Amino acid sequence: MLEKITSIYSDIDILVVDDNSPDGTGKIVKDFMKQSKSVFILERTIKDGLGRAYIAGFHWCLEKGYDFICEMDADFSHNPKDLGRLIEACEEGAGLSIGSRYVNGVNVVNWPMGRVIMSYYASAYVRIITGMKVRDTTAGFVCYKAETLSAIPLDKVKFKGYAFQIEMKFKAWKRKVKIKEVPIIFTDRTKGTSKMSKGIFKEAVFGVLELKIKSIFGKY
Repeated sequence: MLEKITSIYSDIDILVVDDNSPDGTGKIVKDFMKQSKSVFILERTIKDGLGRAYIAGFHWCLEKGYDFICEMDADFSHNPKDLGRLIEACEEGAGLSIGSRYVNGVNVVNWPMGRVIMSYYASAYVRIITGMKVRDTTAGFVCYKAETLSAIPLDKVKFKGYAFQIEMKFKAWKRKVKIKEVPIIFTDRTKGTSKMSKGIFKEAVFGVLELKIKSIFGKY
């Protein structure tokens, strides 16, 4: 992924957040940093969930003064060539752009049908409960304007798993941020394994209800 992104873009920096991963991620990144000035690593000593890792990365990017901050998976389910399209959407006025699997039908490759159905209707469930007009509410391929992230109290973001993706979009939407969905083709991972668990799924289902209830009282 590092090789691919740096070969396509000369003006994008890459931050890898490593939560004490046992698979050698840290060493791989540090070795790559010897040949590239656009790659950085943020090492954390504990494994504290997807959401906490992203929040740490967001803080790092805001402190460095970046204008646009993207998040993506590193297993090639997200195509690096689409990064430019997400950034362009924000340059053209969106405060948050989403690499969307469902804005133009269902654009998912190599997923079992059961998982496609679960993911699609999970997003529908979120739309019904929250009222957001976003087709892919659980997407993890997004670009934020710096001012969008700055407007969200990041340290108060509660959820750690996939509900984190929903919570971030919801908080942006409640703040009247312009959201643009950019159609992408999502391809099942070519490397690594899924970290989906019953606990993460449960957090997402009940977390959406919690977000909605709290938002009635302005707690978002």
